[in-house]
Amino acid sequence: MSNVRTPDPYPGWLSPEDLHEARQRLPMMYVEALPVRVDTLGYVTELGLLLTASDEGEMVRTFVSGRVLYRESIRAALLRHLEKDLGPFALPQIPPSPAPFTVAEYFPSPSPSPYTDDRQHAVALAYIVPVTGECSPRQDALQLSWLTPEECLSEGVQAEFVGGRGNLVRQALAHVGWGR
Repeated sequence: MSNVRTPDPYPGWLSPEDLHEARQRLPMMYVEALPVRVDTLGYVTELGLLLTASDEGEMVRTFVSGRVLYRESIRAALLRHLEKDLGPFALPQIPPSPAPFTVAEYFPSPSPSPYTDDRQHAVALAYIVPVTGECSPRQDALQLSWLTPEECLSEGVQAEFVGGRGNLVRQALAHVGWGR
């Protein structure tokens, strides 16, 4: 849910004006995916973080994220956004019954939630998705970095997240039992 826009491959969904109007009246539904590499036992060894430029020209860290389209399944939305952001050869391993590790609620103004999005009120289902293929950032991402959990939790990397996304990384790592 960064402010940098990727061309919408489904332009018939909502015009930019209609989307702006909807964002003023309705919560928007998103999926967010933290791509991970796992070892042979299934333990997370690296997280894939995207480096993008904000509208203000600052370099920020983020991960795969995007809207769920009308009549689109969560699985299809995850796959579409993973391919859009990581390339067609990422080979994401979405489980037969995908369940989010958390639900993040973004607000456009201060709230009890640690997550913010200046554009809208949004609800995001957040997933951890192992990928086994070759990833190459596409569209708005300048770089994909594979970082260890320790690196992702470092003060420097955490400072590069916006809108509370550093919290999601910490939650994801806790969910997979990292740091036991």
